[in-house]
Amino acid sequence: MSALIPRPPMEVAPGAVHVPGWLTDAEQRDLVTACRAWATGPVPIRRTRLPRGGVMSVQTVCVGWHWRPYAYSRTADDVNGRRVADFPDWMVRLGRRALLEAYGDRAQADGYTPDTALINFYDGQARMGMHQDKDERVPAPVVSLSIGDSCVFRVGNTETRTRPYTDIELASGDLFVLGGPSRFAYHGVPKVIEGTGDPATGLRSGRLNITMRVTGLTAADGGG
Repeated sequence: MSALIPRPPMEVAPGAVHVPGWLTDAEQRDLVTACRAWATGPVPIRRTRLPRGGVMSVQTVCVGWHWRPYAYSRTADDVNGRRVADFPDWMVRLGRRALLEAYGDRAQADGYTPDTALINFYDGQARMGMHQDKDERVPAPVVSLSIGDSCVFRVGNTETRTRPYTDIELASGDLFVLGGPSRFAYHGVPKVIEGTGDPATGLRSGRLNITMRVTGLTAADGGG
């Protein structure tokens, strides 16, 4: 899906790279199909309950490892006790391609082996507060893919949830990588821009965000 106004790749901060329009429509449709299948189980999509009792406005499903605040596990003991779907090899290859596109470093890309993905679905009212992705045991980059409605994506600093930060627009097909000095930057989604998605991607409304990560966990941490 070509943009009317060119959007060149941009390093928003050291190690934080935005590559607009990276996914083709066909790749987005394939990802939407896969996400719909995962959303039905074995651990279905849900809204995550936070430690202080609140509930996230996004709906989440995981593959590879099950995430809940501050922890990963093989089984979703806070949902239905079942083991999450396996992380597929084709997503490992996609993650390596993404890292090569963002950083241009073949050795780093070839050594990147994501083992989990958090898939968040945003309706028009969903938001994501400023947070760090720091439940992983290793500082490997996080690869983020957007499908559907555009959003305002806020990329902050590594010390505080407040300014300085930069707001950019993530559109359908965009790639964003958080790594290097920005691996633990605070980031969030203060707004979804409804009606901006293209049904050709397979998603009629809302926004899918797929983030691939390396947990650093082993079979001994949660079962092989």
